[in-house]
Amino acid sequence: MKRGFTILELLIVIAVISILVGIALPRFRGMQVEGLYAQAKGELRTLQTAVESYYIHNGAYPSTFPDDVEGATPNIIGATAPTDPFTTSSDYGYDTTGNYYIIWSVGPGGTATISGIDTNGALEGTTGDDIYASNAFATIGG
Repeated sequence: MKRGFTILELLIVIAVISILVGIALPRFRGMQVEGLYAQAKGELRTLQTAVESYYIHNGAYPSTFPDDVEGATPNIIGATAPTDPFTTSSDYGYDTTGNYYIIWSVGPGGTATISGIDTNGALEGTTGDDIYASNAFATIGG
């Protein structure tokens, strides 16, 4: 009598493993997005602190971002500002109207739906899946 697995048994094991992998992979992708979301929110808090510090020391919000805050004293964000984790090749979005500013990440969708902030502190555009920080809002949104 021969010992071993039949082809049918092997196919069933492979099918079960495939189903388990199919269930697990989307969860891992969701964890990656959650991690990037948390990273963006943390970096937005740091950038918001840098912009507020710049305002305290210069009497105006930065007009060019992140260039103005990268070399500002006190140095809060270092020599280079972090880039948006959802578009690793570009900076966070920024707009100011003099009294208000907004900094935003494009979010998981990869496309910004926020276009700026108006003179009354209201968002221009829609938030969609963008993540943003502003002095016009009490919390970081998104």
